[in-house]
Amino acid sequence: MRRRVAELSPEALELVAATFRVLGEPVRLRILQMLQDGERSVTGLADDLGTTQPNVSKHLRVLQEAGLVVRRQVKNSVFHALADETVMELCDVVCNRLKDRLLAQAGALGRVRRRR
Repeated sequence: MRRRVAELSPEALELVAATFRVLGEPVRLRILQMLQDGERSVTGLADDLGTTQPNVSKHLRVLQEAGLVVRRQVKNSVFHALADETVMELCDVVCNRLKDRLLAQAGALGRVRRRR
């Protein structure tokens, strides 16, 4: 049986949509993936992403404003971590659904090719 999502006010739906917009950027999703293993410095994230520190800082600021990431400063270094692991559960649901859909499409394509 399918679980029904609670009805939300228009204001609450706007907040949900804003969160999905934040998650709609591939670089931000990569940052979240990297933070699954624990907190990371901006420098380390930038190196692993192959981009600049200002670019990573910009994305981290958006993630922090959305409540998805927290920051901790130690002297001159800033470390970021996931604020809530459930964001990764959401990503898992989406990824698994996408994988199932792609496998179904690949199976259908294979059946079409075999008929030719």
